[in-house]
Amino acid sequence: MEDETTKLSIYRAARTIKRRDNSLYNALRSIYEDSIFVGEISQLWPDLPLLANLRCGLWYFPKFHSTCYFKSTDGHNNNWSFNTSRLNLHVAQLAGQKGGCFIVDSTRKGKRFPDSMSKTIPIWTCVLNRSIHKHLSKMHDVAELEKGVLSTTDEQFQNERQNSVDWDCSLHLPLWVSETERASIEDRLEEWTKQLDESGADIASLASCLKKPLRPLWISQKTVIWLNEVPDHDSWDFTPIILVSASSATGVIQHRTTSEFSWRYIPGAGDDEESWAKGLSPNLFWNHAYDIINSGPELCNQKVANIVEKDRVYRAQRGQNAPQVIVKSKKLAGNLAHPSLEESTLSADISNIKIDLKSCDEGCAISWLGSTNLAVGTSQAAANLSNVNCILNCDQESISFLPETEAYLHLPMVISKLDRFSLLNNLPSAVNFAKSNLSNGKSLLICCQNGEDISVCVCLAILTSLFDDQGTFDGGKSFNETRITKWEMRRRLVLICNFVVNARPSRGNLKQVFGFLSGGRVDSVLQQPSDCGDIDR
Repeated sequence: MEDETTKLSIYRAARTIKRRDNSLYNALRSIYEDSIFVGEISQLWPDLPLLANLRCGLWYFPKFHSTCYFKSTDGHNNNWSFNTSRLNLHVAQLAGQKGGCFIVDSTRKGKRFPDSMSKTIPIWTCVLNRSIHKHLSKMHDVAELEKGVLSTTDEQFQNERQNSVDWDCSLHLPLWVSETERASIEDRLEEWTKQLDESGADIASLASCLKKPLRPLWISQKTVIWLNEVPDHDSWDFTPIILVSASSATGVIQHRTTSEFSWRYIPGAGDDEESWAKGLSPNLFWNHAYDIINSGPELCNQKVANIVEKDRVYRAQRGQNAPQVIVKSKKLAGNLAHPSLEESTLSADISNIKIDLKSCDEGCAISWLGSTNLAVGTSQAAANLSNVNCILNCDQESISFLPETEAYLHLPMVISKLDRFSLLNNLPSAVNFAKSNLSNGKSLLICCQNGEDISVCVCLAILTSLFDDQGTFDGGKSFNETRITKWEMRRRLVLICNFVVNARPSRGNLKQVFGFLSGGRVDSVLQQPSDCGDIDR
């Protein structure tokens, strides 16, 4: 009995130590320290845009040019994938326009780089390069056959020919990826390239935008850089995708001390924000970084709770999505007699931080799908929008000032992890609402809380069932004549992602969309949804 009590006490003590080391202050202070490194690296090539790999990377700098979404699971050993649901074509286009770009991410695994950077992005660059090379070769052959007819000059013809010959299609992986794993990935490249070519992605636009092939470079806190020998990115014979792993990869627990506080460094602290952030978002953090870091370990939780609640009230007063967040602050035992802790000053390096008040995670953009009269966005943006005829709101919260009319429909939906049939059960009403309004020439905004998942899936169902292959509204005529396959679903999703660059539809929600459309006729799917299939594989 005594041994059991001793074991329990040791277990409880270990849990207490772990909980203390993984505190909110330790996480936020670690993120801030790593952001200094990100800022230094971005200044080596200040003309290149800085992108955050969602979601972890978004914590590591006050201001990003844009975001992207490369999943580490697509780079896990024996699970390598080129996913047409996450093409990130806007990254390649931006790199082509600017001559390259940075992508920021981090990992807790004790590795220097997450698998998203070690394998997922290298696979992505290689597959895009191969597809672009095929397109350039095809254009060269056409130009060669029709050289006397086309208005292409001899110089342009030679440039196209040279590009098609010299375009680098090889797989560039970091040195720590084994030869066995490299060989396994290379065996799949042809299949992935074929999938990209058949997905309907606009490779021609990429080929005209990119003057040099894409190639990843890796930079971490262990990378040695000679500042007097940093090359100009224009001097490289490729378009650099510079992968910045923000955190230190040490395997040793680091306890750090400043003039005011002691704290423990957490590598990859921005990962899995639901488990530690207590309602704080990257935008809120950087807007209040001075106060939060200055509050110290003991007062940090209460400071964050106050900031989160103040932001919630601000949003609620404007009719925006404002869920209640409950934060249990740590007891201030032993510190109540020292109120001066709240007024302690920051060290010089933190006080010089430049905070940008318009962070990229505010999600206020509306994305229009070409000439389809369809748009996808957030419910927050819908509340401030006046140039649409009707709104389909898929958020849990209604837009308070809009009454239920023919121009506004509220269908509250939740993600598949909370309800496997939420989307499926609401899609008949959503498509029916879209059909009645689009047939009258009206424009339709489909919105949800973040504009990335549910609204994208609802838009996919509407686009597939009511529009033909050219994106022309036909009320379901072409859909009634064709049985939709999973591959056709992917093609429509790629079309949407060309316009909605922040789209991140979940596999569970895509399965529900496929189940809804598998009946084969608009009339039948409006009456009763079918069984779900698997769209992601």
